[in-house]
Amino acid sequence: MAMVDVTVRGAGIFGLSIAWKALLHGARVRVIDRNGPGSGASGGVVGALQPHVPDRWNALKQYQLESLIEAREFWEGVDATSGVLSGFARVGRVQPLTSERDISLARERADAARANWGECALWEITDAREAGNWIPPSPTGLFVHDTLSAIVHPRDAIRSLAKAIRAHGGKIVADGPDQGQVIWATGWKGLQELGAALGRPVGGGVKGQAALVRHDAGGQPQVFAGGLHIVPHLDGTLAIGSTSERDFAASTTTDELLEDIIRRAGKVMPSLTGATVIERWAGVRPRCVSRAPLLGPWPGRTGHHVANGGFKIGFGVAPKVAGTILDLALEGVDSIPPEFHTERLTEPRLRPRA
Repeated sequence: MAMVDVTVRGAGIFGLSIAWKALLHGARVRVIDRNGPGSGASGGVVGALQPHVPDRWNALKQYQLESLIEAREFWEGVDATSGVLSGFARVGRVQPLTSERDISLARERADAARANWGECALWEITDAREAGNWIPPSPTGLFVHDTLSAIVHPRDAIRSLAKAIRAHGGKIVADGPDQGQVIWATGWKGLQELGAALGRPVGGGVKGQAALVRHDAGGQPQVFAGGLHIVPHLDGTLAIGSTSERDFAASTTTDELLEDIIRRAGKVMPSLTGATVIERWAGVRPRCVSRAPLLGPWPGRTGHHVANGGFKIGFGVAPKVAGTILDLALEGVDSIPPEFHTERLTEPRLRPRA
């Protein structure tokens, strides 16, 4: 087996994004995943690339902003190489404002967006006339519309990345040796393995269930309402999700929790009532102590690095994660925010107060 400069373990959205950017850097790359591309949580159906609210600014929100801005160029480059459409579109997002408190908070956040997002995107309050026909009911008649949110179709995006990697000379295989710089992007089970190796909790998995229905609203904004993500894909399907289950017995089976989400979607968006369900999906997403990604050297393993976590924001931060971890692995440049850094894992744990 030919030598490579970078071995990526894991063929989810983090692993494939890292491999793609490494190839663009001129590195020889091999991705290893015994189950193949998108076999874990990255093979889902939702694909909502949504920013956190723009107030109370912090390192994660800044990191996510930079990645969402980069996303269009990233996916256009991938798709142009692969000839496969990832389903990326910056369609924005609509959220109903259900109370006077919501309206007041939305106005404060509009000011925060101007300060923190600058001119790259808008967070604005609109009424039903301005929002158009594709809107959920709103008791106040008002909505928040942001133009930073985007979508991808997760499976199409994974397919596009995998094909682009192969077209650029990268290898995606079921097994192989660790060669060169090794980057572990192995999802929730990888977090458990890292924790076991370090002898301390690092993170784990949170199960999510979602549905794909037949409803063509392609090009319309995604909707977040009633705790649900409603994502119109460009192919004439629409995703509804998702649950967040810390305790689960079976990782890939669906149950009544998903049926409840499907019913609720019809109340949030009446036009979805009775929509044909094409697929019910379940999978386990990696979650560290926070929603932030976990990036940096694997403690105690020279030449090994970790790129994991990013609960519910993995597709959105993947372009930035890829660049950040490769700067470290290939150039020795560490620009990882301290809040995400694996250095935290070797710090003494705080003793509980008496």
